[in-house]
Amino acid sequence: MRLTRQTNYAMRILMYCAANDGRLSRIPEIAEAYSVSELFLFKILQPLVENRLVETVRGRNGGVRLGRPADKINLFDVVRVTEENFAMAECFENDAAECPLIDSCALNAALREALNAFFAVLERHTIADLVKSRSNVRSLLGIEALAPVTAPAA
Repeated sequence: MRLTRQTNYAMRILMYCAANDGRLSRIPEIAEAYSVSELFLFKILQPLVENRLVETVRGRNGGVRLGRPADKINLFDVVRVTEENFAMAECFENDAAECPLIDSCALNAALREALNAFFAVLERHTIADLVKSRSNVRSLLGIEALAPVTAPAA
């Protein structure tokens, strides 16, 4: 299973916001930290906002922040809203009816079991786990060099 670039950067946005707790994060800052285009991040932001993983604050001093505490956002939450397809083989897709083994295939069952195990591991890890596991995340992302700006209350 390979996650998309969109999922990778969705997790990075959430990690940045978690490391920048108490301060609004701005897309230009996040884009600079990860050396990626702002346009790409804005595109990724939409499903995160729609699923309340991230909140936006509009205005001159606006930005984004986590929609709920980092320890309440697990990695499966992110994967679920950013990945379009979890088909690991053709037999998981609509054209599976062409396979003569469709109703009794051990491969399909094994792959489904593997996918469920993958999801179970993602459910055990949170955004907070990713940020807390490295003490220098704030420094690496350039957050410590930013001027302190307090986020308005939710």
